[in-house]
Amino acid sequence: MVIPLSPYAGPDTFAPLAIVPTLLREFSSCEISDALIKLGSPHGGYIPDIKMISSGTICGKSYTVKMVFASNEEAPKLSRTFYSVIVIDAPSEAKNAVWGGLMSAGAVAKGAVGVVISGRCRDVGEHRKFSFPVFARGNSTVGQSPFTRPSEVNVPVTLRSPGADVPFREVTINPGDWIIADEDGVVCVPMEMEEQVAKAAAKGREIDALCMKDIIAGNGVQTSLKLHRGK
Repeated sequence: MVIPLSPYAGPDTFAPLAIVPTLLREFSSCEISDALIKLGSPHGGYIPDIKMISSGTICGKSYTVKMVFASNEEAPKLSRTFYSVIVIDAPSEAKNAVWGGLMSAGAVAKGAVGVVISGRCRDVGEHRKFSFPVFARGNSTVGQSPFTRPSEVNVPVTLRSPGADVPFREVTINPGDWIIADEDGVVCVPMEMEEQVAKAAAKGREIDALCMKDIIAGNGVQTSLKLHRGK
């Protein structure tokens, strides 16, 4: 069936991600995280341990999907199946993939720009063939059925780093929050902070450029950082 895609513009209104303008698109995930830290975020929006599986960058509004184990009879059931999403939250214990090549084909056809999975994917070669950016915690050879199923869409999802020895602050992604993903990692920017973060990232880029110029000139890392960053 035909399904709606992000970005989130209301309960039943969606549009292709590529048409959504934002100043955040100019910055890397590292620059965005630095800006969020400066603005008081305890985690810089960083979602740990999600890696680039299929090359590309993502900058778009989140469309969230909550996955559960298929055996969970208490969780809500969808009245329709969604084949294309931006953010998927799968059970941390699940070893099966929740995203595959057919889903990427459908996402490309509908104008999505990428998927971020707190879980596993499969059909890696097919994602790369489509040049469709896929970010996930890992991969698997087995698919979604009969192990997991989608339960809820466009609900807040809280992503944690499973099995971490040192706890890292969890990140809650609300429908419509900005997701920035590149070779360094995945970052979430709350939708209401878009303009603040863009301004802080631009200022941080200017300061880093001055630091880089001085360091290349031989002035030393510590001296340059103290001069321009004040530390």
